Amino acid sequence: MFPFAGSDIALVALVVLAIIIIFSGVKTVPQGYQWTVERFGRYVRTLRPGLSLIVPFIDRIGHKVNVMEQVLDVPSQEVITKDNAKVTVDGIAFFQSLDPAKTSYEITNLNLALLNLAMTNIRTVMGSMDLDALLSHRDEINERLLRVVDQAASPWGVKVNRIEIKDIVPPADLVAAMGRQMKAEREKRAVILEAEGQRQSEILRAEGQKQSQILEAEGRREAAFRDAEARERQAQAEAKATEVLSVAIAGGNSLSVNYFIAEKYLKALEAMAQSPNQKVLIMPVETTQILGSLAGIGEIAKAAFGTDAPALARLAPRGSVPPAGG
Repeated sequence: MFPFAGSDIALVALVVLAIIIIFSGVKTVPQGYQWTVERFGRYVRTLRPGLSLIVPFIDRIGHKVNVMEQVLDVPSQEVITKDNAKVTVDGIAFFQSLDPAKTSYEITNLNLALLNLAMTNIRTVMGSMDLDALLSHRDEINERLLRVVDQAASPWGVKVNRIEIKDIVPPADLVAAMGRQMKAEREKRAVILEAEGQRQSEILRAEGQKQSQILEAEGRREAAFRDAEARERQAQAEAKATEVLSVAIAGGNSLSVNYFIAEKYLKALEAMAQSPNQKVLIMPVETTQILGSLAGIGEIAKAAFGTDAPALARLAPRGSVPPAGG
């Protein structure tokens, strides 16, 4: 009734087998990974992200390697520095597989190998430095560690991108000593700043006094200059008066001479009377005679200098003895 049933079943079986074979040879590699292909147990090639074909039943996937950058946490460990200080250090490393074949077949446990490599070189590098350099040159430590570890991991097809020291913890007693030292340094800087401020204040005060003294000296110089000018003008006026008097004497005008002498005499008496220590003024007998003749000085001045003569005659007291011939 079904003459071709057996052959149909065989055909269907062959089709199914072909489909299975085809699908077993098709591989889809996700992004960020690369797969190694082994043929009879030997590495032949690497599959990159995307759709790839392998020979069914002959080829197989050996290792699925992560080629993205990975993070390796380096646990804390104790390190003895060059000056015998014991510190606790931990870090972190960033690495990436560049050659999946070497990563798969040159090293058994990559993460463990990198971890031991990083910890060993941390002890080596930091043990060759003293504590002060350890605390102040962290960038230099990172660079040295990166150079050494990257060179050591290169045969494994791995690129170490960064190694960072996270924490450097000195012993508690050393931390306390460093705190006291920092406090002393801050107090020292505060004292220095205060002294510097006082010094600047003294300098500014001295500059102010200097400027004040300069201005005072300038004022005294200006006053002396003006006094000299006044004395010069007075001397010129007296020289002019002396010249006029000399001309009058040469012309035989005795009235001008009498006026000049009387004026000088009265100025001398005025200066004596205005002295603060002078309580009693003793005048010679001739003074009364001169005072008696003061009423005639105005007439002398008018006769000698005309109507514009000085008002010296007004200084004569009332009821004085009139001049001779009056």
